[in-house]
Amino acid sequence: MGAKTGLLVYADGDVPELLRQVDTADLERTASMMRQLYPGWEIEECEGSSLWDGVYPPKGTAYAASWPGVEVIGDQRVMIDAPSQLPEYLVAASAGRRLVLHAMHSVVDWLAFAVWEDGRLVRSLSLSPDSGIIENIGKPLPFELPYWAGDCPADIIPWPGEEEEPYALPFHPLDLGEDALRTLCGFIQEGRPEPDDVDADAIELHGFHVREPHGPDPAEQEAELRRAVEAVDPPRFYTLSPDGSLIERDGL
Repeated sequence: MGAKTGLLVYADGDVPELLRQVDTADLERTASMMRQLYPGWEIEECEGSSLWDGVYPPKGTAYAASWPGVEVIGDQRVMIDAPSQLPEYLVAASAGRRLVLHAMHSVVDWLAFAVWEDGRLVRSLSLSPDSGIIENIGKPLPFELPYWAGDCPADIIPWPGEEEEPYALPFHPLDLGEDALRTLCGFIQEGRPEPDDVDADAIELHGFHVREPHGPDPAEQEAELRRAVEAVDPPRFYTLSPDGSLIERDGL
């Protein structure tokens, strides 16, 4: 599947250290957090996940957990090109706390991460080889410095028969993304785990179907897709005759 994340973490201190201390998250406490962070949205409990799997939930689903001192939410909606444009009410919820956003998508080699302290954005970076640097706010954090110094060049293997072309960025966003995830949140998605990494697979998250108050009804969307598929004519099959013309035939 590759590395994909859409993660928000609210914390009273160092996120990795806090996550190393958590146990089972209380469902009602977590549901209350969800109602606060999704005001007016329709929220329905569903099957949960782990922190390792739950950082990239299906669309319309959020995986979350709330403990004293730290709260996490996995939701594709936070995978935005410019983290500085995270909705203000989500930022406001971090008053007096640290807020971390981490988002990446391996299909397009895109990475975005950001850190707020007491509601103030201190670092935001978003980049991909196709779009270049989309957002770059604040001083690079210490774990970034080797990448910007050219010490971590992208190791790209060209397709057979094709010449190797220089990568569009001085480093691979997903490599930096894994270091950002480990430094800011204590675990990784891919690569070699380290002894003091958070065991994200052992941390359980509660699941919620989340729908905007006036958003599309998922059931209706599914029914509309089904109707569209049913409206498509059945496939037709042809074979090539000796004179080059097409002859329709039955089945495969």
